[in-house]
Amino acid sequence: MIGLSSYAGVMESLMNCDEEQQPSSPLTNSWSKNQDSGKNQKPKLVGGFVLVHAGAGYHSESKAKEYKHVCKRACQRAVDQLKAGALAVEAVAAALVELEDSPFTNAGMGSNLNLSGEIECDASIMDGKSLHYGAVGAISGIKNPVLVANRLLSEAQKGKLSAGRIPPVGRGAHDWAVSHGIPPCPSEKMATKFSLSAYKRNKRKMELAEKIDTGHNQAKKRRQSSENENGSGCLDTVGAVVVDLEGNVAAAVSSGGLAMKHPGRVGQAAHYGCGCWAENACNMNPYSTAVSTSGCGEHLIRTMLARECSAAMQSEDAHQALLEAMQNKFISSPFLASEDRVLGGVIVLRCCRCVEAPPSQNIQGILVEFLWSHTTESMCVGYMSAQDSKAKENRSHKTGLFICFTPVYFLHVPNM
Repeated sequence: MIGLSSYAGVMESLMNCDEEQQPSSPLTNSWSKNQDSGKNQKPKLVGGFVLVHAGAGYHSESKAKEYKHVCKRACQRAVDQLKAGALAVEAVAAALVELEDSPFTNAGMGSNLNLSGEIECDASIMDGKSLHYGAVGAISGIKNPVLVANRLLSEAQKGKLSAGRIPPVGRGAHDWAVSHGIPPCPSEKMATKFSLSAYKRNKRKMELAEKIDTGHNQAKKRRQSSENENGSGCLDTVGAVVVDLEGNVAAAVSSGGLAMKHPGRVGQAAHYGCGCWAENACNMNPYSTAVSTSGCGEHLIRTMLARECSAAMQSEDAHQALLEAMQNKFISSPFLASEDRVLGGVIVLRCCRCVEAPPSQNIQGILVEFLWSHTTESMCVGYMSAQDSKAKENRSHKTGLFICFTPVYFLHVPNM
Protein backbone atom coordinates (compact mmCIF):
# COMPACT_ATOMS: atom_id res chain seq x y z
CA MET A 1 0.00 0.00 0.00
CA ILE A 2 1.38 3.40 -0.96
CA GLY A 3 1.37 5.90 1.85
CA LEU A 4 0.08 9.42 1.32
CA SER A 5 0.92 12.44 3.40
CA SER A 6 -0.23 15.95 2.61
CA TYR A 7 -0.49 19.29 4.25
CA ALA A 8 -2.96 21.63 2.66
CA GLY A 9 -2.29 25.34 2.46
CA VAL A 10 -5.06 27.72 3.40
CA MET A 11 -7.06 28.25 0.23
CA GLU A 12 -7.86 31.92 0.20
CA SER A 13 -11.07 33.00 -1.53
CA LEU A 14 -9.32 34.87 -4.29
CA MET A 15 -11.66 34.16 -7.15
CA ASN A 16 -13.72 37.22 -6.22
CA CYS A 17 -10.61 39.33 -6.75
CA ASP A 18 -11.71 41.72 -3.99
CA GLU A 19 -8.69 43.52 -2.55
CA GLU A 20 -10.34 44.00 0.82
CA GLN A 21 -10.68 40.24 1.20
CA GLN A 22 -6.97 39.57 0.68
CA PRO A 23 -5.04 41.12 3.59
CA SER A 24 -3.04 37.93 4.13
CA SER A 25 -2.13 37.27 0.50
CA PRO A 26 1.53 36.19 0.23
CA LEU A 27 2.09 38.86 -2.40
CA THR A 28 1.74 42.59 -1.95
CA ASN A 29 -0.51 44.35 -4.40
CA SER A 30 2.00 46.69 -6.01
CA TRP A 31 -0.77 48.42 -7.97
CA SER A 32 -2.67 49.40 -4.82
CA LYS A 33 0.50 50.84 -3.32
CA ASN A 34 0.85 53.25 -6.19
CA GLN A 35 -2.76 54.17 -6.93
CA ASP A 36 -2.76 57.12 -4.51
CA SER A 37 0.45 58.64 -5.86
CA GLY A 38 -1.37 60.38 -8.68
CA LYS A 39 -3.91 59.46 -11.29
CA ASN A 40 -1.59 60.37 -14.14
CA GLN A 41 1.33 58.35 -12.81
CA LYS A 42 1.53 54.91 -14.38
CA PRO A 43 2.24 52.31 -11.71
CA LYS A 44 5.32 50.12 -12.00
CA LEU A 45 4.01 46.60 -11.82
CA VAL A 46 6.30 43.78 -10.79
CA GLY A 47 5.08 40.23 -11.05
CA GLY A 48 6.11 36.64 -11.51
CA PHE A 49 6.78 33.49 -9.55
CA VAL A 50 9.44 30.75 -9.54
CA LEU A 51 9.51 27.24 -8.08
CA VAL A 52 12.77 25.21 -8.19
CA HIS A 53 13.92 21.76 -7.11
CA ALA A 54 17.31 20.27 -6.31
CA GLY A 55 16.17 16.78 -7.14
CA ALA A 56 14.16 13.88 -5.85
CA GLY A 57 16.35 11.27 -4.18
CA TYR A 58 18.21 11.36 -0.92
CA HIS A 59 19.74 14.60 0.35
CA SER A 60 22.47 14.11 2.93
CA GLU A 61 21.95 15.91 6.21
CA SER A 62 25.57 17.06 6.05
CA LYS A 63 24.76 19.01 2.89
CA ALA A 64 21.27 20.16 3.89
CA LYS A 65 22.28 23.81 4.23
CA GLU A 66 23.93 23.79 0.82
CA TYR A 67 20.82 22.41 -0.86
CA LYS A 68 18.68 25.04 0.84
CA HIS A 69 21.04 27.85 -0.10
CA VAL A 70 21.30 26.86 -3.75
CA CYS A 71 17.50 26.66 -4.06
CA LYS A 72 17.19 30.13 -2.58
CA ARG A 73 19.90 31.51 -4.87
CA ALA A 74 18.22 29.98 -7.90
CA CYS A 75 14.90 31.59 -6.94
CA GLN A 76 16.56 34.96 -6.44
CA ARG A 77 18.33 34.69 -9.79
CA ALA A 78 15.05 34.06 -11.59
CA VAL A 79 13.23 36.82 -9.71
CA ASP A 80 15.99 39.30 -10.60
CA GLN A 81 15.36 38.47 -14.24
CA LEU A 82 11.60 38.90 -13.82
CA LYS A 83 12.06 42.26 -12.15
CA ALA A 84 14.24 43.34 -15.06
CA GLY A 85 11.37 42.54 -17.43
CA ALA A 86 12.53 39.15 -18.70
CA LEU A 87 10.00 36.62 -19.93
CA ALA A 88 9.46 33.30 -18.17
CA VAL A 89 11.77 31.30 -20.44
CA GLU A 90 14.77 33.54 -19.68
CA ALA A 91 14.02 33.57 -15.96
CA VAL A 92 13.80 29.79 -15.79
CA ALA A 93 17.12 29.48 -17.63
CA ALA A 94 18.72 31.83 -15.10
CA ALA A 95 17.48 29.67 -12.22
CA LEU A 96 18.94 26.55 -13.84
CA VAL A 97 22.34 28.20 -14.32
CA GLU A 98 22.53 28.80 -10.57
CA LEU A 99 21.57 25.18 -9.86
CA GLU A 100 24.10 23.87 -12.40
CA ASP A 101 26.90 25.99 -10.92
CA SER A 102 26.52 24.44 -7.47
CA PRO A 103 29.05 21.65 -6.75
CA PHE A 104 26.42 19.93 -4.59
CA THR A 105 23.88 19.21 -7.34
CA ASN A 106 24.03 16.55 -10.03
CA ALA A 107 23.91 19.01 -12.92
CA GLY A 108 26.66 20.97 -14.65
CA MET A 109 29.52 21.37 -12.18
CA GLY A 110 29.89 18.35 -9.92
CA SER A 111 27.77 16.02 -12.06
CA ASN A 112 28.00 12.25 -11.70
CA LEU A 113 30.84 10.65 -13.65
CA ASN A 114 30.10 7.87 -16.13
CA LEU A 115 31.90 4.52 -16.40
CA SER A 116 34.75 6.18 -18.30
CA GLY A 117 35.21 8.83 -15.63
CA GLU A 118 33.75 11.59 -17.79
CA ILE A 119 30.90 14.04 -17.27
CA GLU A 120 28.03 14.00 -19.77
CA CYS A 121 24.99 16.18 -19.14
CA ASP A 122 21.38 16.36 -20.31
CA ALA A 123 19.15 19.44 -20.24
CA SER A 124 15.95 20.78 -21.75
CA ILE A 125 13.78 23.87 -21.62
CA MET A 126 10.26 24.63 -22.87
CA ASP A 127 8.48 27.92 -23.49
CA GLY A 128 4.75 27.74 -22.76
CA LYS A 129 3.96 30.74 -24.96
CA SER A 130 5.44 29.46 -28.22
CA LEU A 131 5.50 25.76 -27.22
CA HIS A 132 9.02 25.61 -28.58
CA TYR A 133 11.45 23.21 -26.95
CA GLY A 134 15.23 22.88 -26.80
CA ALA A 135 17.31 19.99 -25.47
CA VAL A 136 20.79 18.50 -25.37
CA GLY A 137 21.78 14.97 -24.41
CA ALA A 138 25.10 13.48 -23.28
CA ILE A 139 26.90 16.77 -23.89
CA SER A 140 30.46 17.13 -22.54
CA GLY A 141 32.67 20.13 -21.98
CA ILE A 142 29.91 22.69 -21.38
CA LYS A 143 29.51 24.10 -17.87
CA ASN A 144 25.85 25.09 -18.29
CA PRO A 145 24.03 22.72 -20.65
CA VAL A 146 20.75 24.58 -20.08
CA LEU A 147 22.24 27.55 -21.96
CA VAL A 148 22.76 25.31 -24.98
CA ALA A 149 19.19 24.02 -24.70
CA ASN A 150 17.92 27.59 -24.43
CA ARG A 151 19.93 28.67 -27.46
CA LEU A 152 18.53 25.72 -29.41
CA LEU A 153 15.04 26.85 -28.38
CA SER A 154 15.81 30.36 -29.63
CA GLU A 155 17.04 28.99 -32.94
CA ALA A 156 13.88 26.90 -33.27
CA GLN A 157 11.80 30.07 -32.92
CA LYS A 158 13.58 31.47 -35.99
CA GLY A 159 12.26 28.63 -38.13
CA LYS A 160 13.71 25.54 -39.76
CA LEU A 161 17.16 25.40 -41.27
CA SER A 162 17.64 24.89 -44.99
CA ALA A 163 16.83 21.46 -46.42
CA GLY A 164 14.72 20.67 -43.37
CA ARG A 165 17.73 20.37 -41.05
CA ILE A 166 17.43 20.87 -37.28
CA PRO A 167 20.07 22.10 -34.81
CA PRO A 168 22.24 19.33 -33.33
CA VAL A 169 21.84 17.50 -30.05
CA GLY A 170 24.10 15.01 -28.28
CA ARG A 171 27.84 15.17 -28.79
CA GLY A 172 27.56 17.37 -31.86
CA ALA A 173 25.95 20.05 -29.72
CA HIS A 174 29.31 20.92 -28.10
CA ASP A 175 30.83 22.38 -31.26
CA TRP A 176 27.53 24.02 -32.15
CA ALA A 177 27.35 25.63 -28.71
CA VAL A 178 30.90 26.98 -28.91
CA SER A 179 30.24 28.37 -32.39
CA HIS A 180 27.22 30.19 -30.95
CA GLY A 181 29.18 31.91 -28.19
CA ILE A 182 28.75 29.49 -25.28
CA PRO A 183 32.18 29.02 -23.66
CA PRO A 184 33.56 25.48 -23.33
CA CYS A 185 34.72 24.04 -20.02
CA PRO A 186 37.03 20.98 -19.86
CA SER A 187 35.29 17.98 -18.33
CA GLU A 188 38.02 17.57 -15.72
CA LYS A 189 37.31 21.08 -14.42
CA MET A 190 33.63 20.25 -13.99
CA ALA A 191 34.41 17.38 -11.62
CA THR A 192 34.51 18.19 -7.91
CA LYS A 193 36.05 16.42 -4.94
CA PHE A 194 32.60 15.04 -4.13
CA SER A 195 31.94 13.62 -7.61
CA LEU A 196 35.48 12.26 -7.94
CA SER A 197 35.28 10.62 -4.53
CA ALA A 198 31.92 9.03 -5.42
CA TYR A 199 33.33 7.78 -8.73
CA LYS A 200 36.36 6.14 -7.10
CA ARG A 201 34.17 4.56 -4.43
CA ASN A 202 31.68 3.25 -6.99
CA LYS A 203 34.43 1.93 -9.22
CA ARG A 204 36.00 -0.01 -6.34
CA LYS A 205 32.64 -1.56 -5.51
CA MET A 206 32.05 -2.62 -9.10
CA GLU A 207 35.54 -4.10 -9.41
CA LEU A 208 35.07 -5.98 -6.16
CA ALA A 209 31.73 -7.33 -7.33
CA GLU A 210 33.35 -8.61 -10.51
CA LYS A 211 36.00 -10.48 -8.54
CA ILE A 212 33.60 -12.20 -6.16
CA ASP A 213 32.21 -14.66 -8.66
CA THR A 214 32.13 -15.59 -12.33
CA GLY A 215 29.54 -16.55 -14.90
CA HIS A 216 25.91 -16.04 -13.96
CA ASN A 217 26.70 -14.97 -10.41
CA GLN A 218 29.17 -12.40 -11.71
CA ALA A 219 26.56 -10.85 -13.97
CA LYS A 220 24.08 -10.86 -11.08
CA LYS A 221 26.57 -9.13 -8.78
CA ARG A 222 27.38 -6.53 -11.43
CA ARG A 223 23.69 -5.82 -11.97
CA GLN A 224 23.04 -5.53 -8.23
CA SER A 225 26.01 -3.20 -7.82
CA SER A 226 24.72 -0.98 -10.61
CA GLU A 227 21.25 -0.90 -9.07
CA ASN A 228 22.64 0.03 -5.67
CA GLU A 229 24.80 2.80 -7.02
CA ASN A 230 21.92 4.17 -9.06
CA GLY A 231 19.57 4.22 -6.09
CA SER A 232 17.62 7.19 -4.84
CA GLY A 233 20.79 8.93 -3.68
CA CYS A 234 21.88 9.50 -7.29
CA LEU A 235 18.62 10.83 -8.71
CA ASP A 236 19.11 14.50 -7.91
CA THR A 237 18.25 16.10 -11.26
CA VAL A 238 17.52 19.84 -10.88
CA GLY A 239 14.78 21.94 -12.43
CA ALA A 240 12.54 25.00 -12.27
CA VAL A 241 9.16 26.35 -13.40
CA VAL A 242 8.28 30.05 -13.81
CA VAL A 243 5.32 32.29 -14.58
CA ASP A 244 6.10 35.87 -15.64
CA LEU A 245 4.24 39.19 -15.38
CA GLU A 246 2.34 38.52 -18.62
CA GLY A 247 1.19 35.10 -17.44
CA ASN A 248 3.56 33.09 -19.64
CA VAL A 249 4.96 29.87 -18.17
CA ALA A 250 8.24 28.05 -18.80
CA ALA A 251 9.97 24.96 -17.44
CA ALA A 252 13.50 23.56 -17.49
CA VAL A 253 15.48 20.58 -16.20
CA SER A 254 19.17 19.64 -16.08
CA SER A 255 21.02 16.50 -15.03
CA GLY A 256 24.39 14.81 -14.91
CA GLY A 257 22.63 11.47 -15.18
CA LEU A 258 23.02 8.26 -13.21
CA ALA A 259 26.30 7.50 -11.47
CA MET A 260 28.47 5.05 -13.43
CA LYS A 261 26.19 5.21 -16.47
CA HIS A 262 27.42 3.96 -19.82
CA PRO A 263 28.93 6.73 -22.00
CA GLY A 264 26.32 8.23 -24.29
CA ARG A 265 23.36 7.35 -22.08
CA VAL A 266 20.63 10.01 -22.33
CA GLY A 267 18.11 10.46 -19.52
CA GLN A 268 14.72 12.10 -19.18
CA ALA A 269 16.19 15.59 -18.96
CA ALA A 270 16.74 15.57 -22.72
CA HIS A 271 13.51 13.81 -23.75
CA TYR A 272 10.43 15.67 -24.96
CA GLY A 273 7.54 15.45 -22.51
CA CYS A 274 9.60 13.57 -19.93
CA GLY A 275 11.95 16.04 -18.23
CA CYS A 276 9.88 19.23 -18.41
CA TRP A 277 6.71 20.65 -19.92
CA ALA A 278 5.20 24.13 -20.23
CA GLU A 279 1.99 25.22 -21.91
CA ASN A 280 0.09 28.50 -21.76
CA ALA A 281 -3.68 28.40 -21.35
CA CYS A 282 -5.67 28.21 -24.58
CA ASN A 283 -9.29 27.68 -25.60
CA MET A 284 -9.16 24.00 -24.69
CA ASN A 285 -7.10 24.40 -21.52
CA PRO A 286 -8.24 26.92 -18.87
CA TYR A 287 -4.94 26.69 -16.97
CA SER A 288 -1.36 27.46 -17.91
CA THR A 289 0.87 24.67 -16.60
CA ALA A 290 4.59 24.05 -16.11
CA VAL A 291 6.26 20.87 -14.84
CA SER A 292 9.83 19.78 -14.08
CA THR A 293 10.74 16.21 -13.10
CA SER A 294 13.46 14.30 -11.29
CA GLY A 295 14.17 10.66 -10.55
CA CYS A 296 15.13 7.54 -12.47
CA GLY A 297 15.31 8.68 -16.08
CA GLU A 298 14.14 5.40 -17.54
CA HIS A 299 11.02 5.46 -15.35
CA LEU A 300 10.23 9.04 -16.32
CA ILE A 301 10.81 8.39 -20.01
CA ARG A 302 8.56 5.34 -20.21
CA THR A 303 5.70 7.25 -18.58
CA MET A 304 6.31 10.73 -20.10
CA LEU A 305 5.58 12.00 -16.61
CA ALA A 306 6.04 15.73 -17.24
CA ARG A 307 3.41 15.86 -19.96
CA GLU A 308 1.05 13.55 -18.06
CA CYS A 309 1.17 15.77 -14.96
CA SER A 310 0.62 18.88 -17.07
CA ALA A 311 -2.49 17.36 -18.66
CA ALA A 312 -3.80 16.29 -15.24
CA MET A 313 -3.58 19.88 -13.98
CA GLN A 314 -6.53 20.90 -16.16
CA SER A 315 -8.81 19.28 -13.56
CA GLU A 316 -10.46 21.55 -11.01
CA ASP A 317 -8.86 19.97 -7.92
CA ALA A 318 -5.09 20.28 -8.43
CA HIS A 319 -4.17 18.25 -5.36
CA GLN A 320 -6.36 15.28 -6.32
CA ALA A 321 -5.30 15.52 -9.95
CA LEU A 322 -1.60 15.27 -9.11
CA LEU A 323 -2.23 12.44 -6.67
CA GLU A 324 -4.07 10.45 -9.33
CA ALA A 325 -1.48 11.21 -12.00
CA MET A 326 1.40 10.04 -9.81
CA GLN A 327 -0.49 6.94 -8.73
CA ASN A 328 -2.10 5.87 -12.02
CA LYS A 329 0.30 7.23 -14.64
CA PHE A 330 3.54 6.60 -12.76
CA ILE A 331 3.55 4.23 -9.78
CA SER A 332 0.95 1.84 -11.22
CA SER A 333 1.86 2.39 -14.85
CA PRO A 334 1.82 -0.81 -16.93
CA PHE A 335 5.05 0.43 -18.53
CA LEU A 336 6.78 0.03 -15.15
CA ALA A 337 5.11 -3.21 -14.05
CA SER A 338 8.44 -5.05 -13.87
CA GLU A 339 10.08 -2.46 -11.59
CA ASP A 340 10.45 -3.23 -7.90
CA ARG A 341 10.42 0.45 -6.96
CA VAL A 342 9.33 3.41 -9.06
CA LEU A 343 11.46 6.48 -8.34
CA GLY A 344 10.48 9.99 -9.34
CA GLY A 345 9.47 13.48 -8.32
CA VAL A 346 7.80 16.51 -9.91
CA ILE A 347 7.24 20.18 -9.26
CA VAL A 348 4.07 21.59 -10.80
CA LEU A 349 2.83 25.13 -11.34
CA ARG A 350 -0.52 26.13 -12.75
CA CYS A 351 -2.16 29.52 -13.11
CA CYS A 352 -5.20 31.25 -14.56
CA ARG A 353 -6.35 34.82 -15.06
CA CYS A 354 -8.96 36.61 -13.00
CA VAL A 355 -10.38 40.05 -13.92
CA GLU A 356 -10.17 42.69 -11.19
CA ALA A 357 -13.16 44.78 -10.14
CA PRO A 358 -13.95 47.44 -11.16
CA PRO A 359 -12.97 46.69 -14.79
CA SER A 360 -12.06 50.33 -15.48
CA GLN A 361 -8.93 49.92 -13.41
CA ASN A 362 -7.52 47.78 -16.23
CA ILE A 363 -5.83 45.38 -13.82
CA GLN A 364 -5.85 41.61 -13.96
CA GLY A 365 -4.89 39.02 -11.38
CA ILE A 366 -3.19 35.68 -11.90
CA LEU A 367 -3.94 32.88 -9.48
CA VAL A 368 -0.86 30.67 -9.07
CA GLU A 369 -1.02 27.23 -7.49
CA PHE A 370 2.09 25.12 -7.01
CA LEU A 371 2.65 21.58 -5.81
CA TRP A 372 5.39 19.00 -5.63
CA SER A 373 5.36 15.24 -5.26
CA HIS A 374 7.91 12.45 -4.94
CA THR A 375 8.20 8.73 -4.30
CA THR A 376 11.85 8.97 -3.23
CA GLU A 377 13.27 9.45 0.25
CA SER A 378 13.40 13.23 -0.03
CA MET A 379 13.01 16.23 -2.32
CA CYS A 380 14.35 19.75 -1.85
CA VAL A 381 12.41 22.70 -3.30
CA GLY A 382 12.43 26.49 -3.11
CA TYR A 383 9.95 29.15 -4.24
CA MET A 384 9.67 32.92 -4.46
CA SER A 385 7.51 35.62 -6.03
CA ALA A 386 8.81 38.81 -7.58
CA GLN A 387 7.40 40.71 -4.61
CA ASP A 388 8.76 38.48 -1.84
CA SER A 389 11.72 39.80 0.11
CA LYS A 390 13.40 36.39 0.15
CA ALA A 391 12.91 32.87 -1.10
CA LYS A 392 11.37 30.07 0.93
CA GLU A 393 12.56 26.46 0.88
CA ASN A 394 11.28 23.08 1.96
CA ARG A 395 13.01 19.71 2.18
CA SER A 396 10.39 17.00 2.51
CA HIS A 397 11.17 13.49 3.78
CA LYS A 398 8.60 10.77 3.30
CA THR A 399 8.54 7.17 2.20
CA GLY A 400 5.98 6.25 -0.41
CA LEU A 401 3.97 8.81 -2.37
CA PHE A 402 4.19 12.35 -1.01
CA ILE A 403 2.10 15.30 -2.19
CA CYS A 404 2.56 18.87 -0.96
CA PHE A 405 0.05 21.62 -1.71
CA THR A 406 0.98 25.16 -0.75
CA PRO A 407 -1.14 28.34 -0.52
CA VAL A 408 -2.30 30.14 -3.63
CA TYR A 409 -0.27 33.13 -4.80
CA PHE A 410 -2.00 36.12 -6.33
CA LEU A 411 -0.18 38.19 -8.94
CA HIS A 412 -1.41 41.56 -10.18
CA VAL A 413 -0.61 42.25 -13.81
CA PRO A 414 -1.69 44.67 -16.56
CA ASN A 415 -4.88 43.73 -18.38
CA MET A 416 -3.53 42.44 -21.68
